[in-house]
Amino acid sequence: MAQKTTCDPSAAFFGSMGAASALIFANLGAAYGTAKAGVGVAHLGIMNHTKIMRGIVPVVMAGILGIYGLIVSLIITNNITVNKYSNFAGYIHFGAGLAAGMASLAAGLAIGIVGDSSVRAYGKQDKIFVAMILMLIFAEALGLYGLIIGLLMNGKATSALGCSSS
Repeated sequence: MAQKTTCDPSAAFFGSMGAASALIFANLGAAYGTAKAGVGVAHLGIMNHTKIMRGIVPVVMAGILGIYGLIVSLIITNNITVNKYSNFAGYIHFGAGLAAGMASLAAGLAIGIVGDSSVRAYGKQDKIFVAMILMLIFAEALGLYGLIIGLLMNGKATSALGCSSS
């Protein structure tokens, strides 16, 4: 028989901090990536307005990072239960939120910098478009790695839900 641990009220705090961390850091990355790449798109509109629709790719990719944080945050929040939430689950959810949030923050920084410079270069040279897309895909993958790890960690925390009534 599996031994159940006692529930500590602070466990829900750590789970909630994980949910908040995932959402906050992922949206910080999305906001930075969108803003930085958006400056490049504005510059592209001045240089060559016919290329704006293809040049907006980094802005869209940065926006996706916020969705990664939202997914992890919702999953963590749905697993926080009254009187059945162990310290282990709280700590794992905190780590899952940090993993997803910080990975998306890093991806947003990369997408913003790469997006700004490569969109400006694309305004002057069409051949840079494929290279721009490849760089953005690898930058976006950083956020995806955090999402995957966050989901895997959530699975571990879900298996540890439940406490003794002592």
